Amino acid sequence: MLIINGTVHTMDGPIINSGFVALSGSKIAKVGPMEDCPGSWGGETIDAQGGHVCPGFIDAHCHLGMFGDSLGFESEDGNEETDPCTPQLRAIDAVNPLDRCFSEARAAGVTTVLTGPGSANPISGQFAALKTDGRWVDAMIVRAPISMKLALGENPKQVYHDRDETPVTRMATAAIIRENLRKAVEYGEKLDKAASDEETDPPDYDAKLEALLPVVRGELPVHIHAHRADDIATGVRIAREFGLKCVIVHGTEGHRIPELLAGAGISVITGPALGDRSKPELANMMLENPVILQRAGVPAAICTDHPEVPIQYLPLCAALAVKGGMDEEAALAAITINAARISGLDDGLGSLTPGKEADIVVTDRHPLELLGKVKAVLMGGRRIC
Repeated sequence: MLIINGTVHTMDGPIINSGFVALSGSKIAKVGPMEDCPGSWGGETIDAQGGHVCPGFIDAHCHLGMFGDSLGFESEDGNEETDPCTPQLRAIDAVNPLDRCFSEARAAGVTTVLTGPGSANPISGQFAALKTDGRWVDAMIVRAPISMKLALGENPKQVYHDRDETPVTRMATAAIIRENLRKAVEYGEKLDKAASDEETDPPDYDAKLEALLPVVRGELPVHIHAHRADDIATGVRIAREFGLKCVIVHGTEGHRIPELLAGAGISVITGPALGDRSKPELANMMLENPVILQRAGVPAAICTDHPEVPIQYLPLCAALAVKGGMDEEAALAAITINAARISGLDDGLGSLTPGKEADIVVTDRHPLELLGKVKAVLMGGRRIC
């Protein structure tokens, strides 16, 4: 396939004002200005007609398929509100890929999502990175698990306060996380000792600790739900204590402590900023948050937190960051290459780089322009819209 006559946003190089993207199978083969466009190239040709060509959009944090559209309790599979520590839960066992919001994601150019459990529990479970095209989840997996979801602040407090169970304070929420991480460290030490000493019996199998082993070994990142500045600081503190790979999710008050995040080398998946300040910890929500973080040297992506904001409005969420002062191309990066880098997927996604997956969006105007339309969406070199 060949895409021609478009403004090409490579995301890892300069914008090509009139360029082409050539595909070979499921991969990007060549990218360049129209004067270098191959004279002949097998397969379909898409003429962008002066529109824009960019990588498929990546929502680095949402709950797509976990809370079904228009189905009520029957499809609410994102929060196991019966145990504050549930690391063994896997998003892939709950996602419904036939939820119509997947088709809305594809139509809007959202080709990859990180989806998983909500924030009811201090340790919520395993997120997965999925392509948005498919009929069964196993065929859609990019990486699973891709992160372990932790949650601080208001949500766990509220859930378990209503049940009159622990945790009902921020102290208890952090303590539950620490306790289980420490148990996982000890569990791993016992397994290692048993593997090297025939006279030592291994510990009894524990599904929770097995799920946390790659976390405490630094193999699986934690994505920590935190809005308030003090909760963000608690997340950073716990990550330092256990040597965790850490990403802050939402980071609503990140603009208050950007130097802490920058100094800790921690990225933030910001948003959503399209919505009401519906609870106390959102009181200081502002459109300028991602640009303040970016200027402080904090890598930032932008998310919808679907269904909090419907998945198809991911480009609009990025456009709001532009309204808040972010450069247009930087905002586009926040839902493409930066989202891929923060998610650990930039080896194959997030930019129009030869050798990467051919997940591509063609639009008639700039990808973040409200009145623009998606003309074509490709995933793995195959046109799906």
